[in-house]
Amino acid sequence: KSHFKSEKPKNLVIFLQESLGAQFVGVLGDKRGLTPEFDKLSKEGILFTDLYSNGTRSVRGIAGVVAGFLPVAGQGVVKRNRSQSEFFTVASLLKPYGYYSSFIYGGEKRFDNMASWFYGNGFDEIIDEKMFENPIFKGVWGASDEDLVNRANEEFEALYKKDKPFVSVMFSTTNHTPFEFPDGRIELMDGVKKHSVENAIKFADFAIGKFIRDAKKLSYYKDTIFVIVADHNVRVYGDDLIPLNMFHIPALIVGGGVEPLHVDKLTTQPDVVATALDLVGLDLEYPILGKSIFSNSKKEVSLIQFHDMFGLRVGNKIAIIQPNVEPLTFVYENGHLTGIEHDKKLEHDLVSFITVIHHLYSTKTHTLPKGK
Repeated sequence: KSHFKSEKPKNLVIFLQESLGAQFVGVLGDKRGLTPEFDKLSKEGILFTDLYSNGTRSVRGIAGVVAGFLPVAGQGVVKRNRSQSEFFTVASLLKPYGYYSSFIYGGEKRFDNMASWFYGNGFDEIIDEKMFENPIFKGVWGASDEDLVNRANEEFEALYKKDKPFVSVMFSTTNHTPFEFPDGRIELMDGVKKHSVENAIKFADFAIGKFIRDAKKLSYYKDTIFVIVADHNVRVYGDDLIPLNMFHIPALIVGGGVEPLHVDKLTTQPDVVATALDLVGLDLEYPILGKSIFSNSKKEVSLIQFHDMFGLRVGNKIAIIQPNVEPLTFVYENGHLTGIEHDKKLEHDLVSFITVIHHLYSTKTHTLPKGK
């Protein structure tokens, strides 16, 4: 049941940010001024301050945000055979309610098997690099984030004027080596080269600000929920068995009717999409492996995949399993893991999570309930 039931349900836009780690975000503690637009917007919406990504690859982030799925052992579901059709997505969920769905990406849709997965799982249209005519800037990863947000606003306003509800996933490209972006949009950071991760983050933030600022001038904004969320952090590394601090990512929900709120509880990417769908205003039945932050049953639980390891975190305690080694239990404090006595229940729960998620994939049961 929606906590925000509405006779006119809202549109949903998910803006997935490439490699935007929490360590770059001012409102989450960074002091370099890399994300002024995100920081300003955080005062208007629902800010997730303790959100952790599912993994370290874009396909894991896509599965978490678009399908509400947790990481399966081995290759991600975006690339796996049994999830190329009838796998749950926000598009297949909202299609029976008349929503038109799109995936908008400045790069090539075939990258990471995205075209097959999106088309096979309910998306009506993909707008990719070749469909951006005369882009403002084009780099090795395709049309810039500025082109992306300009095109998205055009598409969404056109659909709104046709009284067509919509759900869309946008995916940024800027924060990738070689960190290319157009001149004249940002003030370059001192002490680093132009084509650096810091300046790329700053341009990606510029595009976020432009997107929402321009959307507010259009009629569709007031009837739309916007999710800005990272797919994963940039280059995850550290001394701990699983460097949890490098899985910390930002997310923000803004839009028509959204009240400011800081969510300081431990959350996952599926929790973010469940919260956004709650705000859409429809009573929905779905297999998302997360909970709206407005739900009384929301718990502080996070499942993380790192190389061939998995970690199940409940509060500040985490169990970790790796091949051919007994599970271990740690406490997460001050950004690092400290080994503690085995928590047998938590370690067994971790094995259960891995087993059940594999079962959901292999039996094709991560899908809409029958009749939907």
